[in-house]
Amino acid sequence: MSLGKSATPLGRVRGLGSAHHGGEHWLTERVTSIALLLLGVWLIASLLFLPQLDQRTVLEWLRAPSAAVPMALLIIIGFKHALDGVKVVIDDYVHEPGNNFALNTFMLFLAVGGGALALFALARIAFGTVA
Repeated sequence: MSLGKSATPLGRVRGLGSAHHGGEHWLTERVTSIALLLLGVWLIASLLFLPQLDQRTVLEWLRAPSAAVPMALLIIIGFKHALDGVKVVIDDYVHEPGNNFALNTFMLFLAVGGGALALFALARIAFGTVA
């Protein structure tokens, strides 16, 4: 059925919310939160089981795929979750469309840049180019 003029007012807005995509955003925040919780527990438990917490031991641990892959997931999901959270704050408190776009774009570049830098550092460790 078309949502044109023949639809009731309730029918035109049902399920859309104020931003027309609130449900998906809400679910993404919850899923990334759960993933970060699980990966955070993994990180703390893994570090506690290491014989020492010196640089050499942690580097050896991160060179194993069983540590490097979850750490990469932690980085990616962490930056995604942070970007989503900052985006909500910007959308809620910055009402000027130009400023809102500029801040959201800046935060996107910052998140992608930070995530890329962290993944690059992890790759250098995992592939053994850092001593």
